[in-house]
Amino acid sequence: MTDRPRRSVQDKPPKALLRKVGRAIADYAMIRDGDRILLGVSGGKDSLSLLNVLYHLQSYAPVRFELGVITVDPQIEGFDPSSLSAYYDTFGVPWFHCRQPIMEQAKTHMSGDSFCAYCARMKRGIMYTTCRDNGYNVLALAQHLDDLAESFLMSAFHQGRLGTMKAHYRIDAGDLRVIRPLVYTRETQTAAYAAAAGLPVVPDSCPACFSAPTQRAHFKTLLAREEREHTRLFANLLSAMRPLMGDRIV
Repeated sequence: MTDRPRRSVQDKPPKALLRKVGRAIADYAMIRDGDRILLGVSGGKDSLSLLNVLYHLQSYAPVRFELGVITVDPQIEGFDPSSLSAYYDTFGVPWFHCRQPIMEQAKTHMSGDSFCAYCARMKRGIMYTTCRDNGYNVLALAQHLDDLAESFLMSAFHQGRLGTMKAHYRIDAGDLRVIRPLVYTRETQTAAYAAAAGLPVVPDSCPACFSAPTQRAHFKTLLAREEREHTRLFANLLSAMRPLMGDRIV
């Protein structure tokens, strides 16, 4: 591994955040010796926080792994992640900026999906292709415990089944693994770290997200209201979701 540039001390993630991520990685055997990990970074607080956490873990993790970054630009007016390029350079990691007019494509290709679902699927395909073309065997995503809880309720309420996002799984094609190291981490933790460290968060300006309240936004509000009355809400939800989050895979 080559020498890395010196990072500012304020970028070092707090110990509580590092512990949460470290425990999730260990519990689900997310990172193995020699892994080449491509991290999807949208420019939001969660993915930028995870970038700093994984970069920091490289220095003392018991396994050696390589890290790269990908940002998918759906070419939506007002969203410009190009400023992140200089930030990625301070880590000394390879980065990929992939541009594709996803919103325009959705007008003619989307069928039965919400735009958010269509966009997520298209972005995932771009990230898979970039992994394969550049020799990465693991794709890291930055969904956190709040995201899993919202997905859990959406699945139960609207699909009549128990389900949520997996912490670690192998995709159907069998050649790539997907990991979510923030599955034990609260959104409040990434928000606090991003603010304290002055991470260069790119505002989300997607008009599809702002045109109407989404199901996810509704459940986020519901959970926040319930947590004010039940402080162990998310600890209990994590216990309920564990059987749905997958096992240590081979």
